[in-house]
Amino acid sequence: MIIQKNVSLAPFNTFGMQATAKEFTVLHSIEDVQQLLAADDFKKQRVLILGGGSNVLLTKNFDGLVAKVEILGKKVIHKDDEQVVLHVGAGENWHAFVMYCVDNNWGGIENLSLIPGTVGAAPMQNIGAYGVEIKDVIDSVEAIDVHSGAMRTFSNEECRFGYRESIFKQEVKDQYIITGVTLRLTTKNHRFNSSYGAVTDTMKVLGYHEASVRAISDAVIHIRRSKLPDPAQIGNAGSFFKNPTIDAALYESLKKTYIDIPGYTAGNNMFKVPAAWLIEQCGWKGKRFNNIGVHQHQALVLVNYGGGEGEKIWELAMKIQLSVKEKFNITLHPEVNVV
Repeated sequence: MIIQKNVSLAPFNTFGMQATAKEFTVLHSIEDVQQLLAADDFKKQRVLILGGGSNVLLTKNFDGLVAKVEILGKKVIHKDDEQVVLHVGAGENWHAFVMYCVDNNWGGIENLSLIPGTVGAAPMQNIGAYGVEIKDVIDSVEAIDVHSGAMRTFSNEECRFGYRESIFKQEVKDQYIITGVTLRLTTKNHRFNSSYGAVTDTMKVLGYHEASVRAISDAVIHIRRSKLPDPAQIGNAGSFFKNPTIDAALYESLKKTYIDIPGYTAGNNMFKVPAAWLIEQCGWKGKRFNNIGVHQHQALVLVNYGGGEGEKIWELAMKIQLSVKEKFNITLHPEVNVV
């Protein structure tokens, strides 16, 4: 394990924010993680664990140690006529892993194609798209206790998954480093989810006549590329805010004023409202402020056009948050981790 000094973090965050880490290291193995946890550098200063950097906004230089997890490896633990169980290293690229599964016709995560980031970050955020969440296929998550260095395996239930939430963002936040994930996918009799959004129509446009692992993946990739900016071209971290969940009383009250407000039942007399619609109604979509702004095709995505500052992105996010609160009495919560 090599620790470097004063390293630029621009290549390691999809916003492309210029920030410097006082110290920086890359973790290639479980042994590297345990060595780091035993080091004085870890115990004496702030530590930031990075995966793909696709869900983080750096607002300033980091006066501590940044550790990038690059633990690789894919292993089939069990496979039969119905399912396959795989253990995957936390540092594996998520989309590349999805494509690996699509190529093998293993079903369950095809709706999560083209989501940036790493496998290890996926359960932390409980990533989801087009009617599917990663909690639907996770068997367990392997992590190391930062205090003891001991390995712990969290079952699906113990992960306490919620909407873009998990135990790793709540009760045990910053107490564990995820090193691997075990997933359970189908090998046949796949349970396809093609009803969300324009997936079915897009499959037809692409020439598919029936649902398949490949068809849904291709459709999702097509939709995401048409709606969302490529971080390699325009700095962004995808959806900046979570879709808020409000009670039925507030939703019905808002419908009297805003007849076309979209909403989806979320159980327990609650409704989920698209944050993008709320932000667009407040006039933010496509707004640009020098080097930063709100994407012209997706109001939920804040962007860095080049040379933008993380602090300015965060100020813009708070202004958006305030305007939505004032107009709809709904509080938006960031999906991105602000550092």
